Amino acid sequence: MDKLEGRIRNHDREIEKMCNHHFQGFVDSITELLKVRGEAQKLKCQVTETNQKLQNDGKELLTSMDELRQCRLQQRNIATTTDKLTHCLPVLEMYSKLQEQMRAKRYYPALRTLEQLEESCLPQAGSYRFCTIMAENIPRLRTHIRDVSMSDLKDFLESIRKHSDKIGETAMKQAQVQIARDNAVTSQQRSASGRRIRKEMCLGTKVDRNGSNPFSEKDSGILDVEDEEENEIPGAQDLVDFSPVYRCLHIYTVLGARDTFENYYRKQRRKQARLVLQPHSNMHETLEGYRHYFNQIVGFFVVEDHILHTTQGLVNRAYVEELWELALSKTIAALRTHSSYCTDPDLILDLKNLIVLFADTLQGYGFPVNQLFDMLLEMRDQYGEILLKKWNQSFRQILDQDNYSPIPVASPEEYQRIACQFPFQDPELDKIPFPKKLPFSEFVPKVYSQLKEFIYACLKYSEDLHLSSTEIDDMIRKSTNLLLTRTLSHCLQYAIKKKNVGLAELVQIIINTTHLEQSCHYLEEFISNITNVPPDTINATKLYGTSTFKDARHAAEEEIYTNLNQKIDQFLQLADYDWTAAQGGAQASDYLSDLIAFLCSTFAVFTHLPGKVAQTACMSACKHLSTSLLQLLLEADVRQVSMGALQQFNVDVKECERFARAGPVPGFQGDTLLLAFIDLRQLLDLFTQWDWSTYLADYGRPTCKYLRVNPHTALALLEKISRSMKDTSRKNNMFAQFRKNERDKQKLIDTVVKQLRNLIATNQA
Repeated sequence: MDKLEGRIRNHDREIEKMCNHHFQGFVDSITELLKVRGEAQKLKCQVTETNQKLQNDGKELLTSMDELRQCRLQQRNIATTTDKLTHCLPVLEMYSKLQEQMRAKRYYPALRTLEQLEESCLPQAGSYRFCTIMAENIPRLRTHIRDVSMSDLKDFLESIRKHSDKIGETAMKQAQVQIARDNAVTSQQRSASGRRIRKEMCLGTKVDRNGSNPFSEKDSGILDVEDEEENEIPGAQDLVDFSPVYRCLHIYTVLGARDTFENYYRKQRRKQARLVLQPHSNMHETLEGYRHYFNQIVGFFVVEDHILHTTQGLVNRAYVEELWELALSKTIAALRTHSSYCTDPDLILDLKNLIVLFADTLQGYGFPVNQLFDMLLEMRDQYGEILLKKWNQSFRQILDQDNYSPIPVASPEEYQRIACQFPFQDPELDKIPFPKKLPFSEFVPKVYSQLKEFIYACLKYSEDLHLSSTEIDDMIRKSTNLLLTRTLSHCLQYAIKKKNVGLAELVQIIINTTHLEQSCHYLEEFISNITNVPPDTINATKLYGTSTFKDARHAAEEEIYTNLNQKIDQFLQLADYDWTAAQGGAQASDYLSDLIAFLCSTFAVFTHLPGKVAQTACMSACKHLSTSLLQLLLEADVRQVSMGALQQFNVDVKECERFARAGPVPGFQGDTLLLAFIDLRQLLDLFTQWDWSTYLADYGRPTCKYLRVNPHTALALLEKISRSMKDTSRKNNMFAQFRKNERDKQKLIDTVVKQLRNLIATNQA
């Protein structure tokens, strides 16, 4: 510390020395400084004064500078704002445009605007709040556009589902008009023979498809066409507004969900196809039910065809063909089921025409329809069966209402009217003056007319089936053969076999069938004329009318024979022989006289029959009479037959022989008719002449006098006579067995009986 204090004192002495050395300079400096202070004070005043002046003068400049600064700042802000607005205005304009498009429901342009807004405008505008809000709204707007477009599509699908009927009706009208035009051109090119055939056919049945059904709905998918001119049928595609489909397709394509849209559309259309293809349960009751069904199907596929050709990939050919195969199978199945319930041939014919129009319409859109025409050929058999049932009723009605009497003709006009209905020519009848009678009854021209009507009905069905003339001709001939061999044949058999039919009616049926048989070649020519196929064409089916009418005539002939025999049996039931009479009468029995009179009057009616028929009937009646008389003589209930009764029986047989000899029916040669009674005659001659020695001696020889007498028959009758003689002898005289003549005759009978039995035993051995 001492050293430190010593050092400090040293330094203080040095400082004091130095100050002393410089003190004068210091005083001088202070003096100078005082002088400077005065000057500085002056300078300060001057500076203060100058500063005041400067301040006063700078205030205006500062104000101007401040104003300039503010102006420059505003300019910079304006430039910045202008630049920002330059980027924001397109966004706002685009958004405004978007809002207008959304309000106008122009969703596809709105979607394009939205895409442009998002990709171009908003990134350039910057991160403003309204841009952020817009960016946040963009997904919601897209979703809204997608939902609205899908809603429009659903409305469109629902609308076309409801209006498929009208769309299809319009398409079928178009096809019908086009077919009519084509037919008009074809008819102008047809030959003169073709025109003659059309005039003869006079086909007037057409399906009425010209109902007016204007589309007045204003919902999406269907346009209002009430103002269309009546003579112009709008195109089916012109009736449908497809913009919802196109719009929705474009929207989903832009949204990257095209596959979703395609799958949804196809799924919904498949569902609608199943609904369209489901027929109503009562569709078969009216033609309108079928028409509504077909219109819906056509409307569905017209829409699909248009979508196929106007969009790229929404539906493809494979999808449409798959739907068509489904529709074709279900349609054919439904038609087969519902048409099977139909019993009206007119409805079947109208249905066929409707199916043809349906097929032609869809064929015009490129859909294969061969299966529909194949089904129509199947329906042809059903149509034929229904026609046969209808014509069966017609034939039965004609046969039931016929009077079975020759047609009286009072004037040439009546004759010409019948000649137009039935091809009848008889030069001999033409020579007879009016009034006169035609040989046949009313049912001949009526049946012939019905045959032609049936052929026309078959021809109507075969039209427009794309068949050749040969196929049509073959179809008509086969159907006509069925009508002849089955329907008409059964009706004729019914008329012949029904109860209470008289001989006069049977005779008239034979005459009628003869004339119908002769007209068969006219039917052949008629079919050839309307089909333009010559009757001599190779493999051409021939009509079986000749055999049909021959069979009917033969049945009528058999029925005549049967009826005659039944009448004879009825008369024979009145026979009342006294088989124990001692003496026969000189005249024929009353029942036999009545029978002969009946036969004479009956055979007089047979004058119009063919000769062989009348002769066969007469021979059959005589044979049956001969056989019945023999059975009457030999029946088991008759235990005894006296010679007196045998004489009366012989008188009756002679009466029958006189009838046969008189020739009730012309055409028999000699005594041919007498041969019917030859068995009876020889038997009665054998007993009345008692020529047993000749019979027994000559039996078996070709020249035997009693060749037709059967030993069994002779034995049975001889035993009855023997019993009668024994009974008579026993009643007249109890000792009659001792009379020599009686005894000898009885022995002779016993001997003959024994010989006959031996003869029978020999023949059996």
